[in-house]
Amino acid sequence: MRIRRLGAAAATVAVGALILSGCAAPQSEIVEGSSLSVAWNQPFYSYNGNTSFGNATANNNITYATLGGFNYYNDVPELVRDESFGTIELVSEDPLVVKYTIADGVKWSDGTAVDAVDIMLQWAALSRALDTPDFDASEFTDPDTGEFTEDFPTDVVYFDSGADPSFGLGLVSQTPEVSDDKKSVTMTYDEPFVDWELQLTSPLPAHVVGKNALDIEDNQAAKDAVLKAILDGDDAALAPISSFWNGGFNFTEMPENTDLVLSSGPYVITDFVADQYVTLKANPEYNGDHLPKVEEITVRFITDPLAAVQALQNGEVQVISPQATADVATALADLDVTVIGGYEGTYEHIDLQFDQSKSGNFNNPLIREAFMKVIPRQEIVDKLIKPLQEDAEVRNSQVFLPGADGYDESVENNGSLNYMEVDVAGAQALLAEAGVTNPEVCMLFSSTNPRRANEFLLIQQSAAQAGFNVTDCSSPDWGGLLGTPGAYDASLFGWQSTSLGVTNGPPPNYTTGGVNNLNFYSNPEMDKLTAALGTTFDLEEQKQIMIDIDKLLWDDFYGVTIFQFPAVTAFDPNAISGISPSTLAPTIFWNIWDWEPVTAEG
Repeated sequence: MRIRRLGAAAATVAVGALILSGCAAPQSEIVEGSSLSVAWNQPFYSYNGNTSFGNATANNNITYATLGGFNYYNDVPELVRDESFGTIELVSEDPLVVKYTIADGVKWSDGTAVDAVDIMLQWAALSRALDTPDFDASEFTDPDTGEFTEDFPTDVVYFDSGADPSFGLGLVSQTPEVSDDKKSVTMTYDEPFVDWELQLTSPLPAHVVGKNALDIEDNQAAKDAVLKAILDGDDAALAPISSFWNGGFNFTEMPENTDLVLSSGPYVITDFVADQYVTLKANPEYNGDHLPKVEEITVRFITDPLAAVQALQNGEVQVISPQATADVATALADLDVTVIGGYEGTYEHIDLQFDQSKSGNFNNPLIREAFMKVIPRQEIVDKLIKPLQEDAEVRNSQVFLPGADGYDESVENNGSLNYMEVDVAGAQALLAEAGVTNPEVCMLFSSTNPRRANEFLLIQQSAAQAGFNVTDCSSPDWGGLLGTPGAYDASLFGWQSTSLGVTNGPPPNYTTGGVNNLNFYSNPEMDKLTAALGTTFDLEEQKQIMIDIDKLLWDDFYGVTIFQFPAVTAFDPNAISGISPSTLAPTIFWNIWDWEPVTAEG
């Protein structure tokens, strides 16, 4: 076993620490006939990672390779601009005006130009400026799937992006300006926003949305209709447009309508077998700076970590990045592979449903506090994580990465240390005060994840001592069920960092109605803090706001953090080179265009 260590990510709390680069990647040539396979632990299920349903690493790993964007993070990590896709220009700081321009020759894989209309649709979705006011979509969510039901009203405009008017593109409330050549879009913010450069994510094809939502056959006519609907604020057209944007790109096998997998990036989906694999092939229409070297890459879905190791040993895959366990480490030690270890930018945590839960118990803060007192955080770390990382510790902040500036200061005062040891007597006293006995807590987690199953058992046994009846709400489709009303009481999963932006975590996670606010948490004071975070440019003031956010979450009995993920990536050096995982999502996939077959056969 060849071992390399990947150090912990450089900690930062401010966008001012980001490093910007306009350097173009070197041009490369595809190795004809080459193919490689990589294993991932969850199946793909949505091509739109900007919705509350589709926002998952399993989806975004794939779309990262197929949807071009204005910037990305490398493995330092630092922010890199991809000017072969387009440019971002800061036109004015006060007012904040940002101009996006698509580069010449950028196309979708059907040959249609990527242009300002695609950006305008993304703005409409991520700002929700055109949404029907005061519409609540939660009552139209299927508790079994997490998707919207057929009863969803057809006459409302609702983009399921979780945008907030005080955050990100939600601050661009006025319709942006489109250039005459339809190459550029200029957005004016209502007030300054610190992470302005990170807000416009990779757009989806507007002409595909228009064709399907408005029943238009011609690509250009569909694109024109989408733009007209946005510029005119035409609710009759925007209602089906938003509906298709929300759910039209959800699929669990290769769709008959291949327009749904159009690509603007280096790869395009050419095959997708349910629960087995997605095949990516070099996009012949792509002419940007990230020309791939491997002609075909298959992402195989292997949920069992040890099965992934076995697949690597058998040569069925050449790269794996499974959830690290002691058994995985032992199995890899016997193989002639390169292993990269360290820590990921992901942390394990338990969120408690403040409203619309399966039992309704956690609407009572006394019961939330009692449950937090019996979660055996230290035992979980000692039994499941320390065998992999001897120096592993319980993570005690919802906001700060361990080792980051502000972490120790926040932990000292945020109240997390009150939950370091299991307190059965304290939990029993709180349940008595609440007037309940044997409250049920149905916990959602991945049913195919052995480590989570072990965590669940430790939690179940510990909580039972105080009288909690912790039951199993696990599912192989847990990701799509997150945030679904009536589906569970508590969730056990990991948040994975996608950027170094100061607003990357708190606003979408904790703001009322935020896209990642999956437990119906709402506190006006939190909303004020997250709004202030986005408009504060002073680094010390940012840190203090984040300390205040962290304390408020523990004071509100939001849930508990448990540990920072140990990382393990293993690959066959005789088959592939160029693997250099990042601590940020999409981890191993961030430089998929640099992967190179050692032999043409892969």
